Amino acid sequence: MVKISIVIVNYRVKYFLEQALRSVRAALTAHPMEAEIFVVDNHSQDDSLDYLAPRFPEVRFIANTENVGFARANNQAMELATGQYVLLLNPDTVVAEDTLHEVCQFMDSHPDAGGVGVKMLDGNGRFLPESKRGFPTPWVSFCKIFGLSALFPHSRLFGRYHLKYLSPDECHQIDILSGAFMFMRRATLDKSGLLDESFFMYGEDIDLSYRLVLAGYHNYYLPTPIIHYKGESTKKGSLRYVRIFYEAMLIFFEKHYPHYSKGYYLAVKFSIFFRALLAAAHRIVLRPFRRRQGEGDKRERGEWYILSRESDRVAGLIPGTPRATTIESMQQLPAPRKGSPLRYIVLDSGLLTYRQIIDIVQQGCHDRNRFLIYNPQAQVIVSPKEIYTRP
Repeated sequence: MVKISIVIVNYRVKYFLEQALRSVRAALTAHPMEAEIFVVDNHSQDDSLDYLAPRFPEVRFIANTENVGFARANNQAMELATGQYVLLLNPDTVVAEDTLHEVCQFMDSHPDAGGVGVKMLDGNGRFLPESKRGFPTPWVSFCKIFGLSALFPHSRLFGRYHLKYLSPDECHQIDILSGAFMFMRRATLDKSGLLDESFFMYGEDIDLSYRLVLAGYHNYYLPTPIIHYKGESTKKGSLRYVRIFYEAMLIFFEKHYPHYSKGYYLAVKFSIFFRALLAAAHRIVLRPFRRRQGEGDKRERGEWYILSRESDRVAGLIPGTPRATTIESMQQLPAPRKGSPLRYIVLDSGLLTYRQIIDIVQQGCHDRNRFLIYNPQAQVIVSPKEIYTRP
């Protein structure tokens, strides 16, 4: 019997996806289990499938002739999946060798669990608050829209959106599973249904999490860490993000709180519109200031460190790089200091396990550290902001 079906939707991120698939392969090798892997390509038009298919013969690739959206693409694979558990995984993630084993063990021992999420770190080790969230009820939405959740993030009354009063290092019952790592019981999906395709983006995971609970199950957060580059690669201040995010909140409200009066609904709609305008204005006002301050790491040359047996080959992939220092362990690096030059640290996935890489990124989290991962098989360096490969 297939234990786990893994579903990944790709759209023009073949090198991130390659890294994710290699980490999944390592996890299934370290803790063997019967698994099937689906990759749904949403008409990337960038040779993603030609590049990836020969490298991952164990993966079932589905090529769409148009971009059908995140929800529909996931549903295409979930309709074919036969596993006891289903994992929706983003292509810009890195899992550890023990990640899948740990979540499977947890689900096996907790029959009340409909789904499990994990501790997500951005590419430089910062905790991503979307790892654990509360449902956007009218009160929670009000606190989010008007900034009360930001003013009182650890309050149980005002801070339910990101649940910051719950420790990120402990297991908890939560409301929402992030779509970047959404591990669910197939029997639960049979009761709740699959993703709602009326959500364009950012809301389908909230909606499905809600329906898992309505089906009589609980959602859980486990503190096992993974890397998810979304925290840095998604432009959350962009006008498009603001519009899509708040539209998703409105769709959720209309769908699950229809009993509220029309006046209340209009008030919520106006509040969402007002909050979106504030976010857009904030971005427009700050843009010139950020440019004057030299927004972006590319303006700082910094210091380069390479933890690899192929340091010369690694250095050769980065154009214009100043002289890099080869290190054998992170202990060779001096402690970073506030205001010191940025430090770009390249970690070799052929030398280190993915568990070691995730631990290094988590423990080395500092505003002066930037982490990159080198894939020796493809001779590619993946970073949150840029891909380095041979021309």
